[in-house]
Amino acid sequence: MGNRIAVLIPCYNEESTIEIVIQDFQKHLPEASIYVCNNNSSDLTGVVAETLGVKVLFEAKQGKGYAVSRLFNSIEADFYVLVDGDDTYPAESARQMISILEKSNANMVVGDRLSNCSYKYQNKRKFHNFGNSLMNRLINTFFKSNIKDILSGYRVFDRAFVQNYASFAKGFEIETDLTLFALNYDLEVKEVPIDYRDRPEGSFSKLNTYSDGIRVIFTFFNLYRLYKPLSFFSIIALFLLVIGCVLGSFPVYEYIQFRFVYKVPTAILALGLVIMAALLFCCGLILDLITNIDRKNMKLKMKKYAFKF
Repeated sequence: MGNRIAVLIPCYNEESTIEIVIQDFQKHLPEASIYVCNNNSSDLTGVVAETLGVKVLFEAKQGKGYAVSRLFNSIEADFYVLVDGDDTYPAESARQMISILEKSNANMVVGDRLSNCSYKYQNKRKFHNFGNSLMNRLINTFFKSNIKDILSGYRVFDRAFVQNYASFAKGFEIETDLTLFALNYDLEVKEVPIDYRDRPEGSFSKLNTYSDGIRVIFTFFNLYRLYKPLSFFSIIALFLLVIGCVLGSFPVYEYIQFRFVYKVPTAILALGLVIMAALLFCCGLILDLITNIDRKNMKLKMKKYAFKF
């Protein structure tokens, strides 16, 4: 290929696996430039990578999100292959993913671990399959999409995606952020089934099932508020409106029956809830307008990349 390919590998304490990952990509994508982001590792991850002749960047802020942002902000290429340094993703699938990205004019191609059940049978960590299934349902329901593997760490991006992407994601919520960014701005996403394999013996996951899982779910709702403010605030407004109307029915009934309101505090609370509901709905309308303007501006930015090939 005449276009430049960059393989981006964010790493934290992957001394035992980084060598095989780099060698696999050197074998299957010999024309690619490989970059490792040493995310404040306490082992010899960076040293091992340097001995194999790849460029090593350093990111002191702990978290995969910081490492990915460092790589995105530091490297220019036509195709970006993002992969974990734990030897769980097949390097031999990268060329197919790049080919699909190029031929379909997609902005992101995701390595799908779930469709062929390879993740289900290879992964030995409890509740991870449940977590993947939960996030898939949440995002596909709220964003009306049909993405099969929301949390995959194996992705290929075009230049337009990377140069317009901005994130405050710190850790493993970066995959959720990447997916929702694409859905919000109506970017083209394709998926390719891949054969996931579990970490080799002696390699340990840095993902905490519970704390990182909660962080991913929190990220989803935070981004839902950001990307779909009208829906988000309308749901809260409707909830408050219903409660306000239920509470308000008691003083209204009293007034109709006795021509006097005995439950004055209840009436005040009900009125306050209805006013809050109206204010939240108005906030949603205003923020939705701002969000739509932002989407239009993004489409204008993306136009200059439309005919890159």
